[in-house]
Amino acid sequence: MPRTHADCLAPDKPEFLDLLPAGAALTRLATGFIWAEGPVWFGEFNELRFSDIPNNRMLRWSARDGMSVWRERVEFTNGHARDRDGSLLHCSHGLRAVFRTDVDGSNQRTVVDRWQGKRFNAPNDVVVKSDGTIWFTDPPYGLIIPEEGHG
Repeated sequence: MPRTHADCLAPDKPEFLDLLPAGAALTRLATGFIWAEGPVWFGEFNELRFSDIPNNRMLRWSARDGMSVWRERVEFTNGHARDRDGSLLHCSHGLRAVFRTDVDGSNQRTVVDRWQGKRFNAPNDVVVKSDGTIWFTDPPYGLIIPEEGHG
């Protein structure tokens, strides 16, 4: 059921109203995940892909098909970004790496999993700069939070 954006904001944060057009409505599109992160839009399929980290899966949503599981046992992926070649980059708490997957979910390969001989903690968020360099964060979440990795 659509609600106005004002209904969804804490009364102590009215500045968020400035970010949305007046009268904008929010609509719940899907449920059934513990928490969702790392959304990436695939315009060529008209779908959104994102992670449900504690359930160790990636989901997809489209207006045509609704929500479905795209891949399971994804090694607690979190942040995602499209690379310049169209492939999908993932930050993986479970693999402690940034890896790449072809758009159809095949051909998974590691981009980077260590720096100066040391393993990463739990890569978390990723962006691709206009020059093609890949930037990501590496907090300890997947090592210290059981629902987010292997510990």
